Amino acid sequence: MHGMNNLGGADLNLLVVLEALLAERHVSRAAVRLNRSQPAVSHALARLRILLNDPLLVRRGGRLEPTTRAMEIAPQLAEALGRMRHLLAPAGFDPGTERRTFRLGMSDYGAAVMLPALLPLLRAQAPHVDLVVSQASREVMAAEVVDGETDLAFGVFPDPDQALYVDRLFEERFACLADAESLASRQGMDMATYLARPHALVALRADSESEVDSALAALGLKRRLCLVLPHWSVAPDLIAGTDLVLTIARRILPSRPEEKGLRIFTPPFDIPPFGFQQIWHRRRDGDPAHQWLRRQIKDLLTA
Repeated sequence: MHGMNNLGGADLNLLVVLEALLAERHVSRAAVRLNRSQPAVSHALARLRILLNDPLLVRRGGRLEPTTRAMEIAPQLAEALGRMRHLLAPAGFDPGTERRTFRLGMSDYGAAVMLPALLPLLRAQAPHVDLVVSQASREVMAAEVVDGETDLAFGVFPDPDQALYVDRLFEERFACLADAESLASRQGMDMATYLARPHALVALRADSESEVDSALAALGLKRRLCLVLPHWSVAPDLIAGTDLVLTIARRILPSRPEEKGLRIFTPPFDIPPFGFQQIWHRRRDGDPAHQWLRRQIKDLLTA
């Protein structure tokens, strides 16, 4: 590792402290993360500054910002410590006995398509493996995987960080949902009717560009969004009895729409499908438990 050879006999724990400081950018939070006292972390930072001949973290506003040198060191440090942890970890993974908590990032779409199959499998095969699920924008979820706050994230990640591995789990297509009685044809609707109707959009932010609106914009067209909401799973239940059209990922749609007075139909224009992905940091790649979980999820979703 460039620049690290002058550490000599320095305690390797200093590098663990530096890793935590670069992730948290806050001495107190790094101390909590490491289960060490705040003075101990401050002392370690002072030693690191001398050893590496760089301030490493400088205070700006209420937080610590890494220097250019620290940013250069960070990915090499993460990779080196990841290898050390893998080297010292127990060989293999016994899902029946190992206690482990995985932090997963996903939207409620991801939760709906994955968790109903994954939870029974974990309870049967890995009863001591716990999951903590969080939701954020794709950008934030990817950043949390890079920072080590999240073990695995799921969704659409078109421009992943170089530190991440990306595995495509399945291809998803769009379909439309409308109140059955509001449709003149069982086949759905033509483009003119589609554009004349009000629409619902699932998005975390009202200003985010959706795949549907991008496809319309490419045709020089625009629809009227009557409702924007961040909840995939509740959206289909809002359509019955209204004139709204919901264009959404097909796997989230109800399996028996007619029972709810709804009809599913093909959009009257081409919307490119998207690949649903799982992403993880390179430093987690060799972890046997992490490998096992990724493989179970892959098998469940590609079956």
